[in-house]
Amino acid sequence: MKNFILATALAAGMLTATTSGAAPAKSDVTVVLVHGAWADGSSWNKVIPLLQAKGIDVLVVQNPLTSLADDVAATQRTMASAKGKIVLVGHSWAGTVITEAGSDPRVTALVYVAAFANNDGQSAGELVNSYPKTPALATIRDDGHGFLYQTADGVRDNFAPDLPKSESQVMAVTQGALAASTFGDKVTKAAWKAKPTWYVVSADDRVINPQMERDSAKLMKAKTTVLASSHVSLLSHPKEVAAVIEDTVKTVSENP
Repeated sequence: MKNFILATALAAGMLTATTSGAAPAKSDVTVVLVHGAWADGSSWNKVIPLLQAKGIDVLVVQNPLTSLADDVAATQRTMASAKGKIVLVGHSWAGTVITEAGSDPRVTALVYVAAFANNDGQSAGELVNSYPKTPALATIRDDGHGFLYQTADGVRDNFAPDLPKSESQVMAVTQGALAASTFGDKVTKAAWKAKPTWYVVSADDRVINPQMERDSAKLMKAKTTVLASSHVSLLSHPKEVAAVIEDTVKTVSENP
């Protein structure tokens, strides 16, 4: 009898320990993260583990940055591997990408992080030219083959001024150059007109005009978060950016 009681107590203890240390319940939503210009998928490296710790499935797109059509195709290939509903998240140039790719019926919400939010028939270049120029435009260089990149000084001073110099130096040499022609590529149908949206504004952005970000969020009627951040809030404020994405996933999960 004593052995039975002991075994029962041990089993109960094991059950309690397993329960208390259990991994978070898996969501029925997959977050697809899309990077912008002068970056690659690793720009999401600080956000990804925070989402995974909440039991959220994450996929990351590696954009070729050769045209809007090519980046949309890359995003669609990644989305094809996603399970359940999709929350599509775009940073910077990728805002244009998710605006086009987000019409996919499995996409249930869009999250813009210091990103372009084009209207129907509108290019990123038209958006840029609608506002006062930002400092980062002066540190763009052409590689001689039609691709644009940021100088090392531009990455340090304009792209990521709130990151340690050691990080910005790495970003400068790993950046993905953007085909200059992409800024003339127009969105055909803006997905945000039919999907709920969230927007993370970078108040100290030196790449995209912060007023453009605020105006875009207002136009889309997006749930908006403003951070005292540079253009790369996903790296300088990963907890806050992850929290916005988590809120989006929760909202989508609770509203089938």
